[in-house]
Amino acid sequence: MSKLTVGVLRGGPSHEYEVSLNTGRTVLQHMPDTYRPVDIFISKDGEWHIDGIVRKPMDALRGVDVAFNALHGEYGEDGQVQRLLEDIGIPFTGSDAIGAALSMHKAQAKEMFKKAGIKVPSHRIVQREEPRNNLVREVFETMFLPLMIKPVAAGSSVGMTILFNYHDIPKALDDAFEFSDSVLIEHFIRGREATCSIVEDFRNSRHYALLPIEIVCHPHKKFLDYEAKYDTGADSFCPGNFSYEEKQRIEQAAILAHDVLGLRHYSRSDFILTPKGEVYILETNSLPGLTDHSFLPKSLTAVGSNMPEFLDHVIHLAVR
Repeated sequence: MSKLTVGVLRGGPSHEYEVSLNTGRTVLQHMPDTYRPVDIFISKDGEWHIDGIVRKPMDALRGVDVAFNALHGEYGEDGQVQRLLEDIGIPFTGSDAIGAALSMHKAQAKEMFKKAGIKVPSHRIVQREEPRNNLVREVFETMFLPLMIKPVAAGSSVGMTILFNYHDIPKALDDAFEFSDSVLIEHFIRGREATCSIVEDFRNSRHYALLPIEIVCHPHKKFLDYEAKYDTGADSFCPGNFSYEEKQRIEQAAILAHDVLGLRHYSRSDFILTPKGEVYILETNSLPGLTDHSFLPKSLTAVGSNMPEFLDHVIHLAVR
């Protein structure tokens, strides 16, 4: 029986370019021998390459049986590359175009979470073209500190600022608008940070929740920003130091978030667990990172699995 050819898409025109390169490298390194991997590199300007040669997407994917989407951020995680693959007719790992776009748009996702009964921080959306004359006063009158300002459509915590002073809002908005045309201002929930990954149809479970991870930021970090995620700004513990009831609430919320957004194959949701035991969802990632520093691989190890088993499983889901 001939091996399936798996095209691994990595790189891409997003602010998460480096993370995507590392996720793709992990996938290529751990791909089971039962597949024939093909490294498909996408540059920052959106050009597709195979063996250093620029190709049109259709040509780069010729002969590929299934695509492993290792792209993050814009283009790879917002529905764009998914629509391209759907149009060409090549099966691919991860969520479809609609699910990816919904999860990437934090404001739309929050509204869907609220309707499903998942707690979300109170928030307000600011559009780039919106007048800001009275914005600071309006926020002062309707929202209390501390506040978190973040791009609506961006991942890996880029462009995020935590505010303890209303006068810092204009600068924080400018920073966030570098990554998105819409910005989210939300109440910063104090509590313990947790993240929980979901894998579909794994170990006889339709939605298998991997053990929730507890994330503890170092004292010089006020929240889990890009540096804390991918450098040395935080420690993660799997399993986290959660009670059985807390663990159940986190897992159930992660499963519900995955379902509400219509995601497929796998996802990871981030939460805050308050001192009262309330679980607030921050966001859901339709294409969580698979780097050496990423959370999902740590959760796999904690349940006795590994990257080759996970890759084989997800590729089977895509082909099926």
